[in-house]
Amino acid sequence: MYTEDNYVSRNKLLSGYQLSKLHTFEAAARHSSFALAADELALSPSAVSHRISALEEELGFKLFQRFHRKVVLTTEGQRVFWALKSSLEFINQEILEIKNQELSGSLTVYSRPSIAQCWLVPRLADFSRLHPQIDLNIMTGNENVNLHGYGIDLTIYFDDKVPERLAIHPLMDEYMVPVCSPEYAERHQLLNNPDNLNHCRLLHDRQAWGYDSDTDEWCSWARQADVSLDGCQSSMGFDRSDLAIIAAMNHAGVAMGRKNLVRQRLERNELVEPFPGKAVRCNQRYYMATLPHRQCPKIQAFIEWISAQAKEIG
Repeated sequence: MYTEDNYVSRNKLLSGYQLSKLHTFEAAARHSSFALAADELALSPSAVSHRISALEEELGFKLFQRFHRKVVLTTEGQRVFWALKSSLEFINQEILEIKNQELSGSLTVYSRPSIAQCWLVPRLADFSRLHPQIDLNIMTGNENVNLHGYGIDLTIYFDDKVPERLAIHPLMDEYMVPVCSPEYAERHQLLNNPDNLNHCRLLHDRQAWGYDSDTDEWCSWARQADVSLDGCQSSMGFDRSDLAIIAAMNHAGVAMGRKNLVRQRLERNELVEPFPGKAVRCNQRYYMATLPHRQCPKIQAFIEWISAQAKEIG
């Protein structure tokens, strides 16, 4: 029979006085055993069982399935355990940040893959020389990650929109410029002759501005550079800008490059810019994002260092 008491029980939320029961639940879930949780917490198995039963009654659903000498998390119990585990990791991260207010310890940076491969990673030796006590961890991906509770201190993005509720640190502007191998430019007679692009394969980052940008970079460049690509029939897409560049270096076609990411390869003549003077400024720019309240010295040191690196290349 459905009563008002049933409703209150099913919709009751956690409160501070239940923390000890959550502590017991976390130990039992981690060990998959009331007996092992009891050993860890210096309680009797019956006390652990009583606390779990009381918590289940207060929450209005079962956390464990009980078997002979064995307990298994229910689907609801798994969700609560995951949320509790994530919360504890976040709290531990905050405690470490409070304790570690020096230029030492671990620093995790999340970056777009192309930025990391072509621009950031080749410069990291200088950061390590300046800050040998900081242990850098570099992660890459095309997703916009959630900085809350995932152990990431700072992100580097390339976009025309910035996330909300984060501290934003501008890094540098970018320019689009077609690039190819010297051999490819000579074979297709591209030097100062953009009309010949219509006889070439265009290489591009399909996720330059979103998950399916397709040839948007090429179209934007052509429009601003006053170049027609109407006759071009061949293209090759990638999910990373640096892969398009590697393909171009190996004579697969003409890539839409980002000037800051291909600068060194142009200087080494691994790539050439067949249309000097046709670089076009991107609407997107590189920026860094951090949590507003997490501005410890090691994060600030990295921001200052990488900003100086960006200024050096103008």
